[in-house]
This record gives sequence, structure tokens and C-alpha cells, in this order.
Amino acid sequence: MANQGRGVRLRGRREECATLRALVGAADPDSGRVLVIRGEAGVGKTALLDYVHRQATDFQCARVAGVESDMELAFAGLHQLCAPLLTHLDELPSPQRDALSVAFGRGVGPAPDRFLVGLAVLSLMSAAARSTPLLCVVDDAQWLDQVSVQTLGFVARRLLAEPVVMVFAVRDNADVLSGLPEMFVTGLPDGDARKLLESVVLGRIDDRVRDRILAETRGNPLALLQVPRNVSAAELAGGFGYTIARPSAGHIEEGFVRRIRSLPVKTRRLLLVAAAEPVGDPSLFLRAAEKLGIAVDELAPAEAAEVIEFGSRMRFHHPLARSATYRTADLTERREVHRVLADATDPELDPDRRAWHAAIAATGPDDAVADDLEASAWRAERRGGIAAAATFLEHAAILTSEPVKRGSRAIAAAQAKRDAAAPDSASELLAIADLQPLSDLQRAQVARLRAQMEFSRSRGDEPGASQISQAAAQLRSAAERLETLDGELSRETYLEALAAAMYASARCGDPGLLMSTAEGARRAVSRLDTLDHPADHLLSGLATLLVGGRREGADHLRTALRMWCARAGERDGQDLRWLSLAFPIVHECCAAELYDDGLTHELADVMVRYARDVGALAVLPAALSYRAGIHVIAGEFNTAATLLDESDAISAAINYRPVKYHRLHLAAWRGVPADALALIEPATKEATAKGEGRLLGLAGYASALLYNGLGRYQEAFQAARRTCEEVDLGFHGWCLVELIESAARIDELDEAASALHRLEERAADTGTEWGLGALAGAKALLADDEYADALFTEAIARLDQTRVAVHAARTRLCYGEWLRRRNRRPDARTQLGDAHEMFTRFGAQAYAERARRELTAAGEKVRTQPDGTGGELTAQETQIARLAAEGFTNQEIGAQLFISAHTAEWHLRKVFVKLGITSRRQLRSISWAS
Repeated sequence: MANQGRGVRLRGRREECATLRALVGAADPDSGRVLVIRGEAGVGKTALLDYVHRQATDFQCARVAGVESDMELAFAGLHQLCAPLLTHLDELPSPQRDALSVAFGRGVGPAPDRFLVGLAVLSLMSAAARSTPLLCVVDDAQWLDQVSVQTLGFVARRLLAEPVVMVFAVRDNADVLSGLPEMFVTGLPDGDARKLLESVVLGRIDDRVRDRILAETRGNPLALLQVPRNVSAAELAGGFGYTIARPSAGHIEEGFVRRIRSLPVKTRRLLLVAAAEPVGDPSLFLRAAEKLGIAVDELAPAEAAEVIEFGSRMRFHHPLARSATYRTADLTERREVHRVLADATDPELDPDRRAWHAAIAATGPDDAVADDLEASAWRAERRGGIAAAATFLEHAAILTSEPVKRGSRAIAAAQAKRDAAAPDSASELLAIADLQPLSDLQRAQVARLRAQMEFSRSRGDEPGASQISQAAAQLRSAAERLETLDGELSRETYLEALAAAMYASARCGDPGLLMSTAEGARRAVSRLDTLDHPADHLLSGLATLLVGGRREGADHLRTALRMWCARAGERDGQDLRWLSLAFPIVHECCAAELYDDGLTHELADVMVRYARDVGALAVLPAALSYRAGIHVIAGEFNTAATLLDESDAISAAINYRPVKYHRLHLAAWRGVPADALALIEPATKEATAKGEGRLLGLAGYASALLYNGLGRYQEAFQAARRTCEEVDLGFHGWCLVELIESAARIDELDEAASALHRLEERAADTGTEWGLGALAGAKALLADDEYADALFTEAIARLDQTRVAVHAARTRLCYGEWLRRRNRRPDARTQLGDAHEMFTRFGAQAYAERARRELTAAGEKVRTQPDGTGGELTAQETQIARLAAEGFTNQEIGAQLFISAHTAEWHLRKVFVKLGITSRRQLRSISWAS
């Protein structure tokens, strides 16, 4: 080591140390910084964490190290990291404070959304760092419990303006920290490795042996440091019998194993207690040692051998020393130690860890321990630790002696494993359940779980995944089995089956699947005496629309959406579950089947506000995308893009796939061919590979919309005709408009008339200005001259009373084109000028250019204008400024956007500079419409 700056610099780590010094020594203290240090076991990640801690003399520090045996305890790692910061808990908004209290077992209440817990941790760190910058150090992140590492990954992605530095050390493998700034640590360079080896070996090293050691350790510092303990002096001097292998966790751990095996028996037993107890609580260690009848002084040889330290906390010198200690013991010894730890753990203060130790100590079925594990599972679930709950239930099922109860617990564990995104474990548990005496209801539940997992696999990222239609058929079958067993569960499953069948569509699946599912759903709803819940109206509405009862179906759908809007403030967990099921299809059905822009806007606002209020980040990306779609048809492209960016950012933070449907729609309306096709073509390939017919249809609709804007009517006609071959809910009605216009332009009049008839069936009975206006505009394209004028006028008058501005602008464009062809140039210039101004303001480049060409042909010179796609503010700055203008405080803005209040304030300072203003009051005079 060599002196440099504060403390010491590690040998051979000049670049790494410089990176870490820069991380904690940046000139701007008001910015969050994150680094993930990756590398194999023993390569020196912990030493680098110690180094950055020494350099951060102006920081307060919170530190935690993952322990493999503690991985199943929900929020265990996060709780340890945040423990020094909890003095700031009262500074958090009450929803965040309550969520964190429940997650950490300090309070009681409903299970918090795990991403609301993440926001609470972000706010807690921000509050703690208000006076002194905060350094958070996380070692062995791969061994943290799943929900802790997910939460910390979320926090790391939302840090921006906070004076917080987060440094993780993790094995070199894919995990939820992927995508964060990384530093890969490899072995030392040969020169430094040679010096390190020579510094720890007393006596002569044969040159050839030294070279072989350097080559085979590949510069791994821990492997080099263990050479004097693992290799005899004779072997070093001549190489006789030396057979070192490439360094790995196993090889390095083997050195610790040999060292531990050389210790006295009682010392090894105390080491095993410390290894099996991951918290490092010395008082618990002392109680366990007393129960074993071993004096604590027997630990001295292990301290002398630099295996462990006994102080305010039990601390192994290296995580591999802990795993080596555990590995050295046989199964009987491990069970005995876990039994002692269970007896020594306070059942009131730490019942979950007590149950966990007892489970490991069990030698066979133990119903008392199984009962305790089940109780721990429910506590974990209430804290939002679904992965921990799943593991507790899994072990409870294994330890249950009574077959009926074992089957119930296996099903519950499989459900929890599925919810925790562990489908392989869930499948294994369902196999256990299959061997038990299950009731008809339980067997139907098993079938449903398998179908749900099949659907998730079918929509996965890998090409060639199972066909979505197969999963939809399995869901329908499960719903049918549940009809006479559990009506509510049956209807919920039918909604899942409908969504899956609509995703598949006849383009990529069984042509009769969607209709048969809809008929089954109607049958299930018909068993109810009254429809009291919005979910039942939704299911009835969708099913009825599909089987042809358009007016009745629309009425039920409208009732469902209005009931949800009215009840959104109640924070009904059942509502949230049903909404999450319905999200994939609600928007298209509401906007394109009801043609009710007022209800559409209200629902969009309610969904986003509801998801934000309850902290449901799993639902929020879809809700934001839904609202973005509303802004697209309102011509507010910038706002739509802002919402889609936020949706993608949150999806990345929670490791979800981004919602892509509305990006295609927005790109098609913006009309930049390269940009739009860069989304449409990959979506088409993906949909074909996965059998996702709905995405394939949307790509066809987006293509038709794009090509009509560009005036490439033959291509638009081909895309629209293919898409409209299948009757579908949602954008099908919009695609009929594309087919009518493109067919009319290329004289495919029979095709246009057929499409108009189908559009009339969908829109004539809506009774809305949007529906009737869209129908009038489509009729005008095919009408004789004596009727076309009146129809265009009616369409514009109706659409101007709505917020569907893109359709109003497009109708003006078509009317202006019709007027010009009739040589009514002054009237044409009026309509075309309005259309051109609107499309230019929206940023609809293709349609704006089409209007410009028509204006030029009508005798008016028009200068090409830039599209209205942005200003000086970034998307997030615009959103924060809008909320501030509406009167929200920084804390409220932070809660809305899942950032800290400090970050909101930081953004507003930049907004004021960019806009040349000095107060929030001035923000209110600025138009934030688009």
C-alpha cells in the first residue's frame, strides 16, 4: 500500500481508487452518485469499500453486508442499512412513514407497496443527508434479501439532487443492479501481484513456483494472501506437491476450511454459531454459547487465526470465512446449532428468525414449526416481503405432516412464488400439491396458477416463447372449472383470459378462442343477481361487446369506469387488483369503443392519481402510458412524451418491461418515417415471434396512420386492410378510418364502403360528439358532392366540442382537400390553414407537410415551420413546473413523481433560471397545455 490523500491507496488499484475518490470528492455536493463494484470472490471488492469509507471523511456512513443465510428475511438488509437513519423517520410524509414502519416491523397495517417503501427510503436518505452528505455502502449485495436489493436498486435509480453516494459490491453476475454505473474489478497486474505475494511469504520462493502461483491465482488478492496458510514452505521453495487451481470462491473458501479445521472442537462449534446467526448480535451469541455449555473464551483461537472478531458485533474477517465455517460442519452439527439459536432467540422480538432457525433444525415433519413459519409468512406478506413469505410457506409445506394442510400450504407457497417472479419454484410446489388430496377448488386453483405462469412466459423477453393463445386457452379452462366453485375467482380468471385472448387475437391464435372466452365470461356474470362491483360491469361490458351486443356492452363498460372514478379515493385493494388485470385493455376499449373523451380524460387522471396515492409502482407505468395516449389524441405530444419517459424510467427502476403500445401511436402521429418505422418494424417482428396478435394489429394501425399522413395511400391501404380483417376491440375502429381514407384515395370504393358500414355499427349508437363526428367525417369521404359539404361541416362542429384535437385537425385537412378539388380555393385555404397550424403546433410533421402542400396548391405560400416538439425545459422539468404551478409543494411533487422533495426543489431552481422567473407565482401565468 502507498500513501495518497486521505488514508492509504490499495496496491495495484490506482484507477479504482481514483474513481472512488472522485465519487466522494466531487465539487458539487448536491448530486446523487452510484457505483456498482463487480468482481469474483476474493478480488478485493470489500477492500475497495473500506477504502471509499476512509476517503469519505465529510460523510456520515450507513453500511450493510449481505449474508447468504439471511436472504429469505424480508427487508432484513434494508433495515440494517437504514437503522442509523431512523431518527429522521418523523420527517417523512405519513404514507411513506407508515409504509417504512410496517416494512421494518415497527408498526402494523396493510402490506405496503414495495416501491412506496423505496420512495420512503429515498426520502429518509434525503432527510438524513440534509445537513451532512450520506455514504451508503452495501457489500455482498447478491446475498441481500430480494426485496431489500430491489428497493435499493430503485433508490439508486432515483437519486439525482441528493448529497447521497451509494456504493455496492456484488459478484459478477446479472441482477437487479444491472444498468447502474459499474466498475469491474479483476486480479492485480503481475507486478503488483508479485509484490503482494512477496510481502506475505517469509523465506524464499522458487521462481517457477512463484510464476505458477501468479498465473493460477490470476492476481486474486485473497488467493495470494492465503498462500502462506495453504502452501508449505517446502512447496514454495521447490514446488513439490503444489497443485493450486484457478482462484474461485470455492478454492479461496477451501483455504479458510483448512484453517478452521485446525482449530479446537469447541472453537469450531462457537464459530458455527456465529456463522449461522447472520445479524452478528453478541448477546444472542452469548446466550447460544451458554446453552451449548461452551465458555466464550474458547473463541480466542479463531480470533488469533484472524477468522473472526468478537466485539460490539460478531464479524468474520471475510464473507468466505463465514461460508467456510458453515461448510466445515456436518448436517447434524448445523441442525444442533440452529436449534440452539432458535431456543436463544426471543420469540416476541424476533419470531421470524426464530422460526427460520427452527425450520433448519428440523429433522422431519414438524407441525409446530410449520405453523410458526406460516405465521411468519403472513407477517412478511403484510410488510410487503412477498419473496420471504413465499420461502416461509415453502418450508412450512415441506414440514407439514398432514397431507390436506400440506397441499393448501403448497398452493399458497406456489402463489407467493409466482407473485415473487420465481416460476420454477412455483412449478415445483404445484407438483408437490398435485400429490396431496386436494379439493376440486384447489385443483382449479392449481390449474389457474399454471395458466397464469404460462401467460407470463408467453409474454417474456425471449423469442420463441410459448404462444399466448395457448395460455389464454388454459386461463379460459381454469375460469370454467371455477364457475361453480368460486364465482369471484372465476370472474377474475375470465378477465385474465379475455385479456390474454385479446393479446393473442385471431391473427396469432385460435380464431374462436376470443368469442368462446367472451361467452363463458357472460355466463359467469349472469350468475350474479346484481352487478354491484365495477369489475363485474367491466367483465360484462367487454364480453357483451365481443359477442355483438354493442349498446348493452357499452353501457356496462361506461358504468364500470364511472364507478371506478367515483370510488378511486377509497383505496380499495380489490379495485387495484382488478385494475391491474384490466389495464392492458381498458384504455383502448374506453377511448375507441365508447368514443367518450370526457370519461376517458377523467379515468386517465383517476388512474394515475390512484396509483400514485397508494404507491403502486407496479401499476403506475401502465397508468402513465394510458394517460399519455389521451394526450396524443388531444394533440399534446410533448406532454405525452413526458409521461412515456416517466413510465419508462419507473419501469427501469423496478426492473419491468416498458409499456410500448402508446409509443407506436405517438410516433405514427408525429410522422417522422425513420423514427416511427424504428419502432413499428421491431414491434412487428416481436409480435410475430411471440404470437402477440394485438401488438401486430397495433403495428399495422400505426403503419396505416403514418402512411396516410405521408400521402402513401397504397401502403396505408395494405396495412389497414390487413389489420381490419379481424374484428377487435379498441383501435380497430380507428383503423377503419385509416382504411376508409386510403381506400377512397386509390379508388377501392367497395372496400371503403364495407369499412364505413362496420364503422357505423360501432359509432352510430354512441351518442357522443366524438363518435358521431368521426362517423360524419368518414361518410364525407365517400359522399356525393351535395352531401359531403354538410357532412364535413357537421364532423368539424362535433369534434370541436371534444378534446380529440388530432381528429378535428385531420377532418379539416380532408375538408380542405375536398374543397380545393372543387375549386373552392378561398374556403379550402381557410380549412387547410387551420389544419396546418394545428398539426404544426402538435408536432405532427407528416400531416402538417401534407396540409402545407395542399395550401401551396390552393395558391397560398407557406413557409415550412419546425415542429412543436420541445422547448428548453426537459420532460421532467416541465412536469415538475406544471405541478408547482398547480400549487403542489415540493414534498407533494416528490410523492407524485417518486423522487425526493430535494430533487423537486433542485429541478425547480433550474426551471426558474431557464424561464427567467423568480417565483412559483410566475409559473401560474405560463400555459402548460402541451
